[in-house]
Amino acid sequence: MRLSSCRAAIFAALLFPIAALAQDVTLTARDGGLSLTGTLQGWDGEFYRIDTSYGLLTVDGQGVICEGPGCPDLTAPRIPVRILGEGEPGRSLIPPLVTAFAASRGLDHAVTEDGTARLTDPTTGQILADFTFTPLSQEQARAALLAGRAELILSTATEPDLGFRPLALDALVPVAATDNPVAQISSADLARVLAGDVSNWAEIGGPDMPLVLHGLTPDSGLQRALSERLGRDSAATVIHPDLATLATAVARDPWALAVTGRAMAGRTRILTLTDSCGFPLLPNSLSVKAEDYPLALPLHLLTPRRRLPLMAREFLEFLTLPQAQAVIAATGYVDRDPERQPMTADGLRLINAIQGAGAETTLDDLKRLVDVMDGADRLSLTFRFEDGSSTLDAHSQGNLADLARLLQSGAFRGESLILAGFSDGSGAAAANLALSEDRATAILSALTNAAPDLPADRLPSVIAFGEALPMACDETAAGRRLNRRVELWLRPDFLRSDAPTAD
Repeated sequence: MRLSSCRAAIFAALLFPIAALAQDVTLTARDGGLSLTGTLQGWDGEFYRIDTSYGLLTVDGQGVICEGPGCPDLTAPRIPVRILGEGEPGRSLIPPLVTAFAASRGLDHAVTEDGTARLTDPTTGQILADFTFTPLSQEQARAALLAGRAELILSTATEPDLGFRPLALDALVPVAATDNPVAQISSADLARVLAGDVSNWAEIGGPDMPLVLHGLTPDSGLQRALSERLGRDSAATVIHPDLATLATAVARDPWALAVTGRAMAGRTRILTLTDSCGFPLLPNSLSVKAEDYPLALPLHLLTPRRRLPLMAREFLEFLTLPQAQAVIAATGYVDRDPERQPMTADGLRLINAIQGAGAETTLDDLKRLVDVMDGADRLSLTFRFEDGSSTLDAHSQGNLADLARLLQSGAFRGESLILAGFSDGSGAAAANLALSEDRATAILSALTNAAPDLPADRLPSVIAFGEALPMACDETAAGRRLNRRVELWLRPDFLRSDAPTAD
């Protein structure tokens, strides 16, 4: 808030008597008319964060004069950027990202004995920011953030009262030792194993040997994400404190099975996951980015509902840039850079389309689909909605922001964009076709709102295909959710007039 807002906040505070508490700063309006006393919580070079007897207040530094022993050095504030949350991804991702951020700003970067990443102005030698990462449970991290003791939380989930920025992605994958003869497992069998209903490998197509299920402590983000998908806690009998220890133990035991993050699989062998109809579900980078892989695991940085320090805001903006995405990919996690693939390389999905075509999917439907796919590329930006809702899920909200930013920067010149809507196979084909068109139209409307200055000829067109291109089997709720989606396709402009409509 600027000076007028600052005065309003101070005036509101003065409506109540000030408690006689030991305070360390007084912020006085430059005209001398109003003042506010409290304990300084932070200064980012622009705004004071002050804890008063009336709560935490954010005050614009341009509108006030600071007096008292707690007043900061206004010429070169040292900004703490405290990040809490998931241990393994935090230790892997945060240090190299901070290093790359410092390089992008031309700042010196050093790590202190306690692990603090210190960013310094190379000209003046002034310390500008201290970045720290501390592994904490979601509940502990949330409490610290709300109390003003942290700026960001690294989390596998979003929370309704906190903001979020997509950071990276991982995939939950079933793993076993390299000398285990089982090469694949169906999603249904994996659910049975995790629920504790399988105790022998012979029950899922393996040898007659006891199956030992490994897992993590219930408060870990990965374990919580797995339990949410399973609908109950995992029945693991061997518990590990972290993913590195889990991977080492599974790699040594030929009869162990676990679910871990793809980036932390270590020396284990990732088993191919199939759905109940036998469709392979592969955790490659495009499938994970598009959430075509059912156990994709987004990683977010959660933000408080207050103004972050300037350096923290600049760090969040840096994470959207290609150099940050390259760092993420180098760690083994899946970056968020849009990935494109020619439709000619998508033969597996066409096989699924033909094998999974229902009685109401005609040869003409498949021909129409192939006609549009011919000469087109698929972009990994795919959109899905929360279950039973017209609200985009968190990952898709990030995809929408990415697409708006790309189009505003002039990306995809010489190409036309298509929002291709798809449905599951439940219900009548005609109704599913209409539903898939409605979903694609909803994405177009949201994109128009996100980028209102885009000319009409730069916006995507909408084509609906209903149930004609299933990603997975419709026999399960997870498979139906994968099939309900809106994909983004790119075609050279000279093919634009050839694109059929949804009629």
